[in-house]
Amino acid sequence: MRVFSLASGRRRTALGQIAERVLEAPDLPAVTRLLTEDLPRAIDAHDATLLLWDHRLETFEGIALTDTGSLRTFQPEAAGPAGPRTRWLLSDGQLIETSPGAQEGMLVPLLARSGLAGMLVLGPAPQRSRPVSDGEARIVSIIATRAALAVENHAYQKELISSERLAALGTMAGMMVHDLRGPMTLIRGWAETLLEGDVPPAETAARARLIVEAVDRLERMTTETLDFARGAEKLALRSVPLGIFLAELAAGIEAELPGLAVARDFEVPGGRRGTLDVDKIRRAVANVAANACDAMGGRGRLRFAARILAGADGSGERLELLLADEGPGVPLEIRDHVFDPFVTLGKKRGTGLGLAVARRFVEDHGGRLELLPPPSPPAHGACFRIALPLAPAAEGRPPAGDRPAR
Repeated sequence: MRVFSLASGRRRTALGQIAERVLEAPDLPAVTRLLTEDLPRAIDAHDATLLLWDHRLETFEGIALTDTGSLRTFQPEAAGPAGPRTRWLLSDGQLIETSPGAQEGMLVPLLARSGLAGMLVLGPAPQRSRPVSDGEARIVSIIATRAALAVENHAYQKELISSERLAALGTMAGMMVHDLRGPMTLIRGWAETLLEGDVPPAETAARARLIVEAVDRLERMTTETLDFARGAEKLALRSVPLGIFLAELAAGIEAELPGLAVARDFEVPGGRRGTLDVDKIRRAVANVAANACDAMGGRGRLRFAARILAGADGSGERLELLLADEGPGVPLEIRDHVFDPFVTLGKKRGTGLGLAVARRFVEDHGGRLELLPPPSPPAHGACFRIALPLAPAAEGRPPAGDRPAR
């Protein structure tokens, strides 16, 4: 009798600890480990199988842990809508013998707020006539209820992530269709006029140039979208002379955006160098400049300033770039969302990803891209500031606390 009492006390202590740990389980693999490894060990069960209920397919799906601790799924055998047949059923803390002729084992429903979340099938306990005592049954029911809530939360989170991805994909697809349709219509129209056969050579050359410009625009839009979808990639850092690099940036803006007159205001000492991914910074600056060009209706003046700032917090020197246009400025209602994907500032062209991609490239360097407050009237326009460390950030990524507030 004393041996039985000690064994029973050990099991109840172990079950109580599992009940507490279920509340702290951070994810579904942790819950699975508690239910399929720790729980059967605590009650001397031979094994355990966890089945999750798929509400859409109205069927069970088995999940188990791999050797590396990740989840794998499998199709359970003999698991109908009511679950597999076992001799015992745990219901509301009570152990019920439902099928004396069925295989030994205990079925534990996982009931959550929305209904059935799954089933836990515990194998036989060879040395016991009943899988659990009455006291143990109550604790196992508590474990099952808490586990069911964790499983339900996981299912909600999975559905939310899926719906967010679909929404983002739908938004991106809609934007791409909308933005691609315009250039493609123009390309088709200009190409059809070239087939007429009586277009003067000078007009043919002009229309061919328009077609090339439209194709270039499509290529930029596609690249921009892919850059955003792929996320951050490893930087190709190299040391460059800043004076030459800045001059090339300004010349590149004027070449790509002939409607802009770039006013240079560089205060960078000769011989100074910086470690940058040249292509990504060039893309970031070009995206901000293209945004300014669009805001000014395709033509206007862009002030491009640069200077080196000393780090006040010991973070080292930084290169500060200012790009200020003379357009209408950013509307107050979208200033807080100007770097969000698909925000196009009311423009008729572009994917709404230019500033989002630019910020990502700058942050990859450990830098910061921000929209400065609007100037006092009668001045107008938008001014963006890029701050880049002259030395590379660790692993090409910014410190967690150095990302700009949204």
